Amino acid sequence: MDYLPLTKKEAQSRGWDEVDFVYVTGDAYVDHPSFGVAIITRVLESQGFKVGIISQPDWKKASSFQEFGRPKYAFFVSSGNIDSMVAHYTAAKRKRSEDAYTPGGKAGKRPDRAVVVYCKKIREVYGDVPIIIGGLEASLRRFAHYDYWDDEVKPSILFESGADLISYGMGEKQTIEIANRLSNGESIKSFTDIKGTCYAVETKDTPLYGVECPSYKNVCQSKREYAIATRIQMDEQDHIRGRLIKQRHGNMMLVQNPPMPPLTTEELDWVYSLPYMRYYHPSYEQLGGVPGIKEVEFSVTHNRGCFGACNFCSLAFHQGRYVTSRSKESILSEVRLLTKRPNFKSYINDIGGPSANFRNPSCEIQKKNGLCKAKKCLAPKPCPNLVSDHREYLEILREARQIEGVKKVFIRSGIRFDYLMLDEDKTFLHELVEHHVSGQLKVAPEHCSAVVLDYMGKPHIESYLKFANEYFKISKEIGKQQYLVPYLMSSHPGSTLKDAVELALFLKRERIRPEQVQDFYPTPGTVSTCMFYTELDPYTLKEVYVAKDLHDKKLQRALLQYFDPKNKQFVLEALKKAGRRDLIGNSPKCLVNDNSVNRNSFNNKNSKARKPYGTKRKNKQ
Repeated sequence: MDYLPLTKKEAQSRGWDEVDFVYVTGDAYVDHPSFGVAIITRVLESQGFKVGIISQPDWKKASSFQEFGRPKYAFFVSSGNIDSMVAHYTAAKRKRSEDAYTPGGKAGKRPDRAVVVYCKKIREVYGDVPIIIGGLEASLRRFAHYDYWDDEVKPSILFESGADLISYGMGEKQTIEIANRLSNGESIKSFTDIKGTCYAVETKDTPLYGVECPSYKNVCQSKREYAIATRIQMDEQDHIRGRLIKQRHGNMMLVQNPPMPPLTTEELDWVYSLPYMRYYHPSYEQLGGVPGIKEVEFSVTHNRGCFGACNFCSLAFHQGRYVTSRSKESILSEVRLLTKRPNFKSYINDIGGPSANFRNPSCEIQKKNGLCKAKKCLAPKPCPNLVSDHREYLEILREARQIEGVKKVFIRSGIRFDYLMLDEDKTFLHELVEHHVSGQLKVAPEHCSAVVLDYMGKPHIESYLKFANEYFKISKEIGKQQYLVPYLMSSHPGSTLKDAVELALFLKRERIRPEQVQDFYPTPGTVSTCMFYTELDPYTLKEVYVAKDLHDKKLQRALLQYFDPKNKQFVLEALKKAGRRDLIGNSPKCLVNDNSVNRNSFNNKNSKARKPYGTKRKNKQ
């Protein structure tokens, strides 16, 4: 077992004169199943194909794309684990100084809009070689989409890149079919029937079935049309009931085939059993290693999909809402494998996924009919058909912590507390608090305003408060001082300055003092980004307030950290602007003093064990 080749020399050491496929990625090569590149290349290898990887090529030099020569069949291209623009820029559009997916954590090793840049260079060098694009950047930009960084609507990335095919979503099945058909001599131009892919045809050759959403021209000219297009695209992302979608781009038609069915338990078990090296390529060691491995090296993914479907999260558009999971045996086998790793320190960092405590589809109905169109399983109120059952997940955790060499099993990928509180059997909650919290548990209430939470597609704050009370009650009973790390978001569409004031008062009342707050980040492929751009709710077409001005966003963010002296002037301005001068002064109800920040709130020694948190919010793309 070894890493797949990064160089021609490494390929030759395997006895290869050529490779079947070249995978170009904007990330460093990390052969771990938390990295999409590792999964897809190992899947190709398992089918008998020779795969070479070009990692973070110098996009200005043709020679960087010629390491293996022209592949026998095709190039696969991805920006890496996250969108290249998200990797490069903060929500305030400031350049990031670090990149966790680059050796040494250095920024600048991939271009902006990496998929487009890489594909154009490959075309320049190799002409009509087949190119398949995938990963988050390609998947979430498959239709005409609003681009926050250029503040404009861009066409499908299929047309911008000049690629032949988009493999969207989780791409194992698509990849196998594409590779086998290419190896059988079929032309990639004939691949118009593969689920989970997008292709382009002249408008005269457009399929007659399916549903057509507003054209690229129309969504550029009309925000209402953009909102309508978004709703169609979101509503059809279901592998059972989803229809083919078409979107005209000039004299060409983008065609999205229905989603590929998610992997079954047996298929997931197989994917995670492939011979990953579970670490970054040794050539990066002298450069400082790849920081992105640290959080996932001793973590286990047990599920895929998320029926929570928050509006600001791209998971529903990429992985889908239908939850599938690995078998208990597969998960425990991986835990045992991790205990044999040289760097293992007796701690499993996570047994989780998009939402750690989801193991099955949310109800029996969706197994036959798919997930309900235009409805959410958990928000604004839980669906009466929803089944909350943690028994199997609890069994897995119990057995994992009994494995020889394991001292502790943590859950760090995020618990859906609203789903947890629906389970009448509180055994999992008790064992979560007692055995699986590393001093603090990350949860995501996001806001407290019912209006804002409705726009987010999140449950109302009462659900969080109920969970928090239970969490601290159990912690006290078992003699542990543990904390909650609440993720909070400022400036989400629908959040006014008054809503931000309401959240600041909630934080003060609950003695929550966040060290970091996430500004809403409009990334492709989410309902919230549609609301940000159009200022319309795509499901009602009613107007939505959006804080777009950077100063307005700064005021909302400052309110969430009203206790920080550096925010004093912004907090004062925000309270005056919101008509809440009653919150300026020395009384206990006030957020800020005219002369100095009310430090009594910040230094309150009677805090309910809610300490400031310093862990950055994980990007859910």
